[in-house]
Amino acid sequence: MSNANGTSLLRLGVILLMAGVISLSVVFFWFSLSNNCPSPVFRPDRYSQIIADKSSRPLANKAEGKPLVLLWVWPQDYRFEFSDCKRFFNIDNCQLTDDRSLYNDADDVIVYHRNISKDLSNLPPSPRPPFQRWIWLHLESPTNTKIIPGLENLFNLTLSYRQDADIPVRMRLITSKEPNKDFVIPKKDKLVCWIVSNNNSTTGVDRRNDFFKEFSKYIQVTLFGKAYARFLNYTDYYPTLASCKFYLALENSVHKDYFMEKINGPLAAGTVPVVLGPPRRNYENYYPAESFIHVDDFPDERSLAMYLLQLDRDENAYHQYFNWRKHLTPSPHLILQTQEFILAICTACDHVARHREYKEVHDLYDWYFR
Repeated sequence: MSNANGTSLLRLGVILLMAGVISLSVVFFWFSLSNNCPSPVFRPDRYSQIIADKSSRPLANKAEGKPLVLLWVWPQDYRFEFSDCKRFFNIDNCQLTDDRSLYNDADDVIVYHRNISKDLSNLPPSPRPPFQRWIWLHLESPTNTKIIPGLENLFNLTLSYRQDADIPVRMRLITSKEPNKDFVIPKKDKLVCWIVSNNNSTTGVDRRNDFFKEFSKYIQVTLFGKAYARFLNYTDYYPTLASCKFYLALENSVHKDYFMEKINGPLAAGTVPVVLGPPRRNYENYYPAESFIHVDDFPDERSLAMYLLQLDRDENAYHQYFNWRKHLTPSPHLILQTQEFILAICTACDHVARHREYKEVHDLYDWYFR
């Protein structure tokens, strides 16, 4: 019995000894690791460099799943609330910001062409993060576009009125299968109206001025706008258009797709636009052929004036210009000067949220001036 007890005690001692050695080793290893490899310290400046995997980049205030779009500069300093995208167009699928400190985290950066300096010194810094796309915003016609060398191969996306832009900007007609029974042609107390604020010959207005000078010899035109010292309040814009049988939608320069609010306004107000711009077929890419009158449909200004006077006397013929409203509905555009770029910026927000693919713009000016 004594030998058995001695053996048991010996085994117990060996087990305790081994347990002690293991415990000491664990404690030693733990403290050694803690002293030599301290936990990493959070450094926000380091995260702007982690661009290989975007999901690893923490971003303050970035909405879950929404791309961050940085407006590098406010176009013409016209500012608006970014929530207006939701308010006016029900667009809320990106996060818009003008905070340049978020540049390294921005998925897309919108750069307004007319704000770029000739030496390119006010562009976003380079090199840009490889995941980031730059968007060229420009709504002017080629006639009123200055060429700034160095932009030809700089951008990823174009944001323009042009239909062949990466992100085209335009108010679209809404279609419906069921006939629209709510539309009623507004009462008219004016025959032809024109709102014009720009008469600067350097902007390409000579053609429309020549047209108006001859056209107004044969028909009465009610004029509004700064160019004729009869300013029209914004609140009166749509009611005034609605009170006219015809509205002169004359563009300041003639280029492909260059027509937006001048034709959209009268269509939305319930008035027949008389358009001067690119060929009729270009307009018909966006609007029904019977919704407008094109000046090129007539051999001269007198013939056009005589036709409008005839429509004024023939109510049934005039009403034919509104048959398209049975299944198509135009949307009023924003008219405040400070709202000029809301549609474009909100459209860009919606586009980049839906299209994440990478691309580059080559020969920007070759495309725009071609």
